Amino acid sequence: MSDFRDIFKKYREQIMYLFFGGVTTAVNIGCYALLHTALGMHSDLANAIAWAASVAVAYVTNRLWVFGSRSRGRAMLREIGAFAGARVLTGLMDEGIMHVAVEILGPRLVPAGLRTLWDLGVKVASNVLVIVLNYVFSKRFIFKK
Repeated sequence: MSDFRDIFKKYREQIMYLFFGGVTTAVNIGCYALLHTALGMHSDLANAIAWAASVAVAYVTNRLWVFGSRSRGRAMLREIGAFAGARVLTGLMDEGIMHVAVEILGPRLVPAGLRTLWDLGVKVASNVLVIVLNYVFSKRFIFKK
């Protein structure tokens, strides 16, 4: 049991980031699936709304539980601005990947009966890339000590 505690202490930040990254990803994919698959919303709009919801969850969880930021006032405003800027960058990347893969390549490459599976698979793959980039941005530029 103490081995687990030692590992958790050593890699706490990465473990917490992965855990809350999973929560954020679940919010993102869940919102997208609900809006696009269940309600029939266009994939671009569904993806943008899912992204906004996941960014809100990500900021709160990263600030409080992953990086333990205690900034206030101007420093907090800088932190929010940097966080939003980085998320806009990776959000645009996600939106581009989703648009190209779902709206352009999907109809050309994927049989109609597999489109939902394709759409969600692309969403998961895109989110993995986004999580990695967001960690780098958060660690190096946003929540630096």
